[in-house]
Amino acid sequence: MGYARACSVALVGVEGVVVEVQADLEPGVAAFTLVGLPDKSLIESRDRVRAAVVNSGAEWPQKKLTVGLSPASVPKSGSGFDLAVACAVLGAGERLDPAAIADVVMIGELGLDGRVRPVRGVLPAVLAAAEAGYQQVVVPEQTAGEAALVPGVSVLGVRSLRQLIAILCDEPVPDEPVDDLGRPDAMLAGLMVPGTGLGAGLAPASSRGEGHTPDLADVAGQPRPRKALEVAAAGGHHLLFSGPPGAGKTMLAERLSAVLPPLTRQESLEVTAVHSVAGILPPGEPLVSRAPYCAPHHSATMQSLVGGGNGMPRPGAVSLAHRGVLFLDEAPEFSGKALDALRQPLESGHVVVARAAGVVRLPARFLMVLAANPCPCGRHSLTGAGCECPPSVVRRYQARLSGPLLDRVDLRVEVEPVDRADLLEQGGRGESTAVVAARVREARARAAERLAGTPWTTNSEVPGHELRTRLLAAPGALAAAERDLERGILTARGLDRVLRVAWTVADLRGAPRPEDRDIAVALELRTGIQRGAPMEMGAL
Repeated sequence: MGYARACSVALVGVEGVVVEVQADLEPGVAAFTLVGLPDKSLIESRDRVRAAVVNSGAEWPQKKLTVGLSPASVPKSGSGFDLAVACAVLGAGERLDPAAIADVVMIGELGLDGRVRPVRGVLPAVLAAAEAGYQQVVVPEQTAGEAALVPGVSVLGVRSLRQLIAILCDEPVPDEPVDDLGRPDAMLAGLMVPGTGLGAGLAPASSRGEGHTPDLADVAGQPRPRKALEVAAAGGHHLLFSGPPGAGKTMLAERLSAVLPPLTRQESLEVTAVHSVAGILPPGEPLVSRAPYCAPHHSATMQSLVGGGNGMPRPGAVSLAHRGVLFLDEAPEFSGKALDALRQPLESGHVVVARAAGVVRLPARFLMVLAANPCPCGRHSLTGAGCECPPSVVRRYQARLSGPLLDRVDLRVEVEPVDRADLLEQGGRGESTAVVAARVREARARAAERLAGTPWTTNSEVPGHELRTRLLAAPGALAAAERDLERGILTARGLDRVLRVAWTVADLRGAPRPEDRDIAVALELRTGIQRGAPMEMGAL
């Protein structure tokens, strides 16, 4: 009778649970039993592992074999347990030293020829192993860079099971041939989910062309929307662009992610973990350093937005846009159920998805940008444009964006049609992305210095109680906001959001605290009521 164990990791959402893979050999009829709440792809590992072991030159034990995945109460899915199962079986069969693999975490899928194929979710899996105290990890060679992002863990990247057996037995390591025929590496297919990438709204449409990088200078005119975009980036405030088609709403939103500052190390790890689990992490780029951008189509379901799917829930668009931009173009065309599902993540910064298979908590701290037309034909706000939509249709169309959702949007800006002078650049080009991004970084630095020692880093995260008791505006600056609150123009939540925007406006102009003109700018961007606040470029 032989016994051995190895370790692997089961992913529940974007969090990992270390799983002990135990193999037990007993006399009896040759059979292979896999227990421990495996899914269909994991049950099929019995045939993959047997073929990989035999084709790697090792002997398959002809006894009754039982492989248990502990803890048995945790659902396990995917093919990433293959490598740990194979090593546990070889350890029970005395081909490997059981003591050499007992405390090693192994992640990888096995091909029938013994090659180790990469799987999704390597970074969160290695993070879970490090938090559990494990110091040695074996992963596929293609994902070794991703696993090496976790400090304090020794990472071994292998190309085949033969190489791993030789390393563990201190034997000469065989050379594995590399397919160098000029075609894409088939081994990387397991890292990408079919249909993801540029075609799924995971990159700005204007950046998909070769040789051109989207720049704010490409946007003609629109000083007020450009300033709102800058304020949104500096403070992390949600934004609504409303206006007729062709005014530049989508162009502005697509350039927002480039204005945001680069991600910190911790933020990069969070984003990379989500993208790795979702299968959208580009091969060869183990760490995401720029703010992500996600723009789902308006036919997206609630599950695709907030997360869900069959079995264990998977990350949705709000999680793919974590620490970045979620752009909902043609927002009134989204289903009301899907839009209202965004209320909770907009406030809390995470999503809790409950399904029969389990409850998953997914990160979802994003900057939301909505773009909407004034009516179904889009010409309602234009003078003499010939809008034929009845008033009842216009009201119903605009009511698709519910009041509770709009109350969580800090900035609401009307995008006017571009005039001839701006379109033909007779008025001069606007500021470039680099100039605006520099101001945004300076404003973020001022906010971070002010909020040092608190759990918040941007103005949009500061609770209203702190804004009203500790982070006070200049005396008398809130008079206009208080009047709007009494008239019912602002809600209590709206007043807090006006204060947050005012702090961001003050940070952009280098002021120590908001004054009456900062409150006026915030109120104008919130309510759309003209208050004579300076909005031209550089006026703040």
